[in-house]
Amino acid sequence: MKNLVSHLAGQEYGPGTPSRRKSLHLLAAKFGFIALLAQGVAANAAEVKVLAGAVMPGVFAELGPQFERATGHKIVAQYGPGAALRQQIEAGEAFDLAIIASERVDDLIKQGKIAGDSRMDIVRVGIGVAVREGAPKPDISSVDAFKRMLLSVKSITYGPVDATGEHFLKLLDRLGIADQVKGKLVPSGPDRIAQVVAAGEADLAIGAGPVLASAKNVQFVGLFPAELQNWFVNTAGVSATARQPDAAGALIKHLTTPEAAAVIRAKGMEPPGR
Repeated sequence: MKNLVSHLAGQEYGPGTPSRRKSLHLLAAKFGFIALLAQGVAANAAEVKVLAGAVMPGVFAELGPQFERATGHKIVAQYGPGAALRQQIEAGEAFDLAIIASERVDDLIKQGKIAGDSRMDIVRVGIGVAVREGAPKPDISSVDAFKRMLLSVKSITYGPVDATGEHFLKLLDRLGIADQVKGKLVPSGPDRIAQVVAAGEADLAIGAGPVLASAKNVQFVGLFPAELQNWFVNTAGVSATARQPDAAGALIKHLTTPEAAAVIRAKGMEPPGR
């Protein structure tokens, strides 16, 4: 640092002059301030533990590094079914930020696990259909076509503990075909639905649109018809006992900027209300 200051000062002022000595002091103060600022950033850098639903990895893959570069904080994320993450939180799992289905966040707020004033909707997700890569795409353009498709395929995989799977089972009852379809169902973890179809273990996958659309070795057929669709909102909430509440709050702000909204749309979702 001292050599750098002397070198810079020597470029402007001759050696030994009062002006040079004054410049050295000014530069030393300036660089000392920068060093202290850098130390302060390092000291304030936090590790933010995030529990996020299965639709969020694509969003974090792009927005996470941006947040880390801008703040110096580090994101440590765990992804999985919202129901399973809620159970972890209820069992006492330590975390700073959760991003799961809004109704689960609301329930955790009632339990005192999540701070109510931190609640913020992040993404809106629709349910879709996928088939194995190269297989004919079924017609799901209408309610009747969708119903015929479910009756014609041999096997259907879905996530029974996931919000999309829960809606799908209710939908079978609503369409009056639950008894006819139940023998075709292949329950799977929400993060494995696409792989089950890709491996030929099921003909059809039902799951979150962005998860299926980004999966390898399957082709995304499309979202459910509007009359059958159920949009799910993933909501963020800071743990009531967060170790890094300020950093978690800063991450929520980062995920709700106009720039973040563009990324969310590119991942096949919508930023609710923005």
